[in-house]
Amino acid sequence: MRHLLSIRDLGQSDLNRILALSEQQPAPKVLTDKGVALYFEKPSARTRNSMELATAQLGGHPVYIQKDELGFGTRESVPDLTHTLACYHAIIAGRVFDHGLLEEMARVNAAPVLNMLSATDHPLQALADLLTIKQLLGRIEGVKVAFIGEANNVSRSLAEASALAGAEFVIASPEGYGFGNADVQEARDPADAVEGADIVYTDVWVSMGGDDSDERRAAFEPYQVDEALMERAPSARFLHCLPARRGEEVTAPVIDGSRSAVWRQAENRMHTARGAMLWMLEG
Repeated sequence: MRHLLSIRDLGQSDLNRILALSEQQPAPKVLTDKGVALYFEKPSARTRNSMELATAQLGGHPVYIQKDELGFGTRESVPDLTHTLACYHAIIAGRVFDHGLLEEMARVNAAPVLNMLSATDHPLQALADLLTIKQLLGRIEGVKVAFIGEANNVSRSLAEASALAGAEFVIASPEGYGFGNADVQEARDPADAVEGADIVYTDVWVSMGGDDSDERRAAFEPYQVDEALMERAPSARFLHCLPARRGEEVTAPVIDGSRSAVWRQAENRMHTARGAMLWMLEG
């Protein structure tokens, strides 16, 4: 049984297979008369819509479930609820705060478990990012990806996916907001990070429900992706996982300009969700 909780669950051949399946047309109806449980502890426009449509394209029926409808670990144990969902669904997908919940569900091994986002990982976003890069540049291997912003779940999964695909990944973060990991190339100055980059990527300064202090905003202000920063990488394309805050992490002329591919990237969330589920069901 294949679970997909993080990019670390994949080998290079698995990654290549998911990307190939993401572009397979027409989509095989492997979920006909089957359900996919979509458990959301926090809302998302792209994740819900992309997962529901990807499930429908595979012939299945998505069931949106809010946190209060289940009560993992309070109303019922995690194993009991996982077994219950597996009675009805071919795949259980979760968008959760605690990554450990997904790991506990996967250990039950009653149905394949898919991570739609956790505090530490966002594999579906990274898959969409790589598919977008491949479509834009015709390759992933050897591409330089410069991430400007916090070392968070998005940048962590993208760093892991880039390494797996043979791309160079560098991140520029304010002091105290980086990985602090010798395995990840870090730069303090955004201008240094984007030098020679093929892709410039950023994310919001404050994630949903995160610290919105003046101190945090002051730390991130020098890390805005604006026209001057993009000129340091004159051939680079711009990506953002969305939602965006124009005037904060990115200026409107950058995200709305001709070098931006954020809408293709958003659409690819649906295609790679479909590819990921196909890969899981092959196991």
